[in-house]
Amino acid sequence: MPNLNDLPVDIQQAVAGLPLTVTQLVRVIPNRRYVCAGFFNHQAVYAKIFTGKSAAVYALRDKAGAELLTQGQVLTPKLLLARELDAGAYVLIYAAVENAQNAEQVWRSSDVDQRFLLLRQLVQTVARHHQAGLLQTDLHLKNFLVQKQTGQADEIYTLDGDGIRRLSPWFRQRQQLANLATLFSKMDVLDDGWIAELYSQYCSWLGLASSLAAEANVWSLTQKIRDRVATGYADTKVFRNCTDVKVTKSFRWFAAIAADFNVDHQSLASLNQFLADAQRNIKNGNTCTIAKVLLADQPVVIKRYNIKSFWHGLNRAFRVTRAAKSWANAHRLLISNIATAKPLALLEERYGGLRGRAYYLSAYVDAPDVKQFFASAAAGDKEIAVRNVAALFYKLYLLRYSHGDCKATNIKMVDLSPVLIDLDAMQANFGGMLSSWRFERKHIKDLQRFMKNWEHDVEMTGLLKRALQLQYTTGDLYHAGDILIRAGIV
Repeated sequence: MPNLNDLPVDIQQAVAGLPLTVTQLVRVIPNRRYVCAGFFNHQAVYAKIFTGKSAAVYALRDKAGAELLTQGQVLTPKLLLARELDAGAYVLIYAAVENAQNAEQVWRSSDVDQRFLLLRQLVQTVARHHQAGLLQTDLHLKNFLVQKQTGQADEIYTLDGDGIRRLSPWFRQRQQLANLATLFSKMDVLDDGWIAELYSQYCSWLGLASSLAAEANVWSLTQKIRDRVATGYADTKVFRNCTDVKVTKSFRWFAAIAADFNVDHQSLASLNQFLADAQRNIKNGNTCTIAKVLLADQPVVIKRYNIKSFWHGLNRAFRVTRAAKSWANAHRLLISNIATAKPLALLEERYGGLRGRAYYLSAYVDAPDVKQFFASAAAGDKEIAVRNVAALFYKLYLLRYSHGDCKATNIKMVDLSPVLIDLDAMQANFGGMLSSWRFERKHIKDLQRFMKNWEHDVEMTGLLKRALQLQYTTGDLYHAGDILIRAGIV
């Protein structure tokens, strides 16, 4: 958490002239924006302090958005003060909303029924935006506050006036649907069966006509937004400096390291020594070498992708490394709410633009693989775990992710839930009908390879088949039942 000393001295001096007591620095974007919690004239507030060349632009846009929400009778924290400071900065002070959490925090702590109720309230709030002719262009769950009300329905407050715009008179309907689909994209894909009901309620609140074609369009748009967000994060964002990742690169080296992985440079320079230690070694093959070590006070798996020969090295030099694919896919799974070993670091040996050996570091998952787990699990645990495994495969199907190697050792079981590992063959399959056909073939292969783990175990085969059939055919909006038939599971 940032501390008060992160405020520039000149900003501290400028703020000192206000009846503002800062108790906590909530967020820092250096040389651009500082968000503080505190008290203004003894009232609990949040202060946004804008700095830099564009301070006036961002501050006035935030202020204008808050005013538009208020004029549109949409709940938003009250703006108490907007002022230019002596240091060329701007400050906006908003009243704090008591007894409230942001919607992402509420979502994470809620059960299925509570999540649906929260989504219904958020959809109603977005409908109010649209009714007022407004659009939240930065629509994510952290930009809504949920205030608990004793004996009444919760109140939803909209935050971040900077993202508020007026709906276009020419593209209003398209903007509204895209905005609604953006909200739906924050849902777990397994909850997509809610979209039809929520969209119907949205139309009812705005007095619009609903149809099956429109519902299908919203669902399709939701999927496209999910794909775009996951691709932008996994294939681009985590390969450059961002909140989650710190990147360093030179003519001979590229390194992307998780921001919370406090490993020292000496340890990273010693990866080959760790891999050469027979006591630490898990696998020592021509293609890759794997070892388990203790780094930054935590057990870590190092996987080095080897160069087998000159010609193999030449072939790999111009391609994305398998370590980079694992790094991207781990982040793709995490942003899609699918459990995997935490990605810690990606390191590549380079010679300018040419790639050599590459290393992927992930957290060690201290758990049995799926076959070991089912061999010794109690009947009650086995029943829950089978359902969770079926849900994982159905989720991969909905998201169009193919794993590529679903042998038992690549699926760990933690707290009765599956955790995917070994992601260098995983692919995200987006596109048109040809891509869809190819993905279905890959998904069928994933299912068949998974079931092969129990080809001589009649009991487990029966349990898994029943769980998959139940998961894939419930509310069969996506024709998933056909996949099981083609995979030989039905």
